[in-house]
Amino acid sequence: MASELRDLAIFGGTPAFNEKLYVGRPNIGDRELLFKLLGEALDRRWLTNGGPIVQEFERRLADFLGVKHCIAICNATIALEIAIRALGLTGEVIVPSFTFVATAHSLQWLGLKPVFCDVDPETHNIDAEQIETLITPQTSGILPVHLWGRPCPIERLAEIARRHKLALIFDAAHAFACSHKGRMIGSFGDVEVFSFHATKFFNTFEGGAATTDDDDLAEKMRLMRNFGFAGYDEVNSVGTNGKMAEVSAAMGLSSLACLEEFVATNKLNYESYRSSLAGVPAVEVIDYNEAERNNFQYIVLQIAADHDGLTRDELLAALWAENVIARRYFYPGCHRMEPYRSERSYQLPATEELAQRLLLLPNGTAVNESDIERICQVVRLIMSHPREVKERLSSANAARKSA
Repeated sequence: MASELRDLAIFGGTPAFNEKLYVGRPNIGDRELLFKLLGEALDRRWLTNGGPIVQEFERRLADFLGVKHCIAICNATIALEIAIRALGLTGEVIVPSFTFVATAHSLQWLGLKPVFCDVDPETHNIDAEQIETLITPQTSGILPVHLWGRPCPIERLAEIARRHKLALIFDAAHAFACSHKGRMIGSFGDVEVFSFHATKFFNTFEGGAATTDDDDLAEKMRLMRNFGFAGYDEVNSVGTNGKMAEVSAAMGLSSLACLEEFVATNKLNYESYRSSLAGVPAVEVIDYNEAERNNFQYIVLQIAADHDGLTRDELLAALWAENVIARRYFYPGCHRMEPYRSERSYQLPATEELAQRLLLLPNGTAVNESDIERICQVVRLIMSHPREVKERLSSANAARKSA
């Protein structure tokens, strides 16, 4: 284990890990159940089009989340697009820039204009107090994100949406199995959208879902995900192909069987990171409200803006050399990506700062206590010698450029 600078890979030492350790490596649920369900699907030769496994998956999720309707969809981006279309949104929709670009793209793809709002620097969620300054006659909705699974200011957002007669869609891609005031995320706003992508702690290989208590909205979304078919050969609305396949729902049910195990592992890892990184210079691990249900999926470090000149990206480079493939989220912010940066100039100071400071570390069942101890030791060593690390990285970059 690295204890001196010469042990670090950037100084010629052996990398801490022989194989790359990634953020978001998939959790695998109950294999026996998965293979059983796949066998049943193959025997039935019913592989898609709302088969019995998808139907069971939707029922189980609706019960777990305490919501009337769960519509399983092929992925969360299509789920957002279907929800946006079903709500009849037009013109402009207010959205945080500090999110995965799919949140904004789901609007742009449908011909709507995402209007970016800054975030609260403490919670990293959309700053509700800035939303009303962005509302125009063209605004039709608000699309906040429960970042890291930590709920948005739901009541304040709902009040703003009601007063201005705006739709409220929550991007809950990070928030499956999380709660707000004892109520599960999933039944707030007009609709909430979950991601079950392979990198999420709960996955269906690839998939997503929209959840709502609105009967009419649920029916519209069910029609839209299946080309608008209302019967065997009856199409009465525009639709797309957003159906979840049986194989994905089978993976979802096998993941659901291990949900508490996944959460417990994440929490144990989170507590290990918090303990091991306590007191490390310029490093803070974000916390979770343990009075609520959390999935503890993300290990998020906030790196001080100026620690003897060592930046977040330099820490990232040193970690990658150790085969710890940490990630910077959500760099550089949607408003600095195309096509958005060419369309409008935004002043989003909290988003800009967070995009330069945050770093995510590996979590989930793919890492163990020994891995975490080694990762934290490397972080501690790097952050305890910022000037030497910075000089070494600078020399290495100069050598690469001159080669």
